[in-house]
Amino acid sequence: MAGKPFRSESNLQQGTPGDYTLTYRSAIRNSSDWEKKSLGISISPPWWQTSWAYGTYAVLLVLGIFYFDKYQKRRILAKEKALAKEKELAHAREIEKAYVKLQETQTQLIQSEKMASLGELTAGIAHEIQNPLNFVNNFSEVSNELLDEMNEEIEKGDLEEAKAIAKDIKQNLEKINHHGKRADGIVKGMLQHSRSSSGVKEPTDINALTDEYLRLAYHGLRAKDKSFNATMETEFDETIGKIEVVPQDIGRVVLNLITNAFHAVQERKKKSEKDYEPTVTVTTKKVGNTVEISVKDNGLGVPKKIRQKIFEPFFTTKPSGRGTGLGLSMSYEIVTKGHKGELKVASTEGEGTTFTIVLPTAKETHKQKTK
Repeated sequence: MAGKPFRSESNLQQGTPGDYTLTYRSAIRNSSDWEKKSLGISISPPWWQTSWAYGTYAVLLVLGIFYFDKYQKRRILAKEKALAKEKELAHAREIEKAYVKLQETQTQLIQSEKMASLGELTAGIAHEIQNPLNFVNNFSEVSNELLDEMNEEIEKGDLEEAKAIAKDIKQNLEKINHHGKRADGIVKGMLQHSRSSSGVKEPTDINALTDEYLRLAYHGLRAKDKSFNATMETEFDETIGKIEVVPQDIGRVVLNLITNAFHAVQERKKKSEKDYEPTVTVTTKKVGNTVEISVKDNGLGVPKKIRQKIFEPFFTTKPSGRGTGLGLSMSYEIVTKGHKGELKVASTEGEGTTFTIVLPTAKETHKQKTK
């Protein structure tokens, strides 16, 4: 018996991937019974829903998160770098402003130091200039009197006596000229000390320069404090001759060292030590291709713990208001940088201190420049 109808049951959902079972019944040939049968059906998902697709999605998601995080970090880092650079530039501008201000302040302080040392010299200069002026006045008066005598002798007809008087007048004029030049030299030295350094080296008589500032420093201190007194000893090497230096700069260094030496012996004298005689010794000496200027005192000496600091700017052992602390540092700069020399110190506590300026001669300076 063929062509009998059949019924079927199915849990298949259209378009949904998965494993399905198709159950149906079919008529049994030559029988009135139905036979139940089933058929397994598997529907594969589309490619975008497969496990490897989901795996790819997961990998892409992780990569996306990774690169997004990297991009964010890079963007934040770039922003932070830009901010840091801006801060650095602002900080650099502030440092530059502070540096310029510091330079201006230091220049002003150095000028103040120069003016302070000039102030100390004023009384000494007045004393020094008074001596040649006194000679000029005295010889002028004497010469004037001699002229009257000479005229009298000429009227008498005694030409021999008139010639003798004329000779005396000529000698007096030579002395007036000498002491006039002496006064002129002192004034020029004062002006040279007060003005800014030209930085131009010129042949200079180191012995004369050192002796000049020694006497000016001494008389300057004496004018400020009449109770001050000290023995000055000098020993100048006459074979030195003239050497190429900036005279106003080396003059400042010599003045500073001598003034410090006088202050050192003055401080020791205040302690009322028995049989103590304050002494400052200044010497010059030619050593090979160098010239040494030494300033020695028998003061209290420089303590070992601060000896390495004495050339530092603003460092001073003087009481507040009695020094800027720039004297020695300025001297060190002038000698070492301006003249390619050395400024050395040797000291023994309780016995005294010696500062030595070592200056190369013109020949040695030329050697250093050609190295």
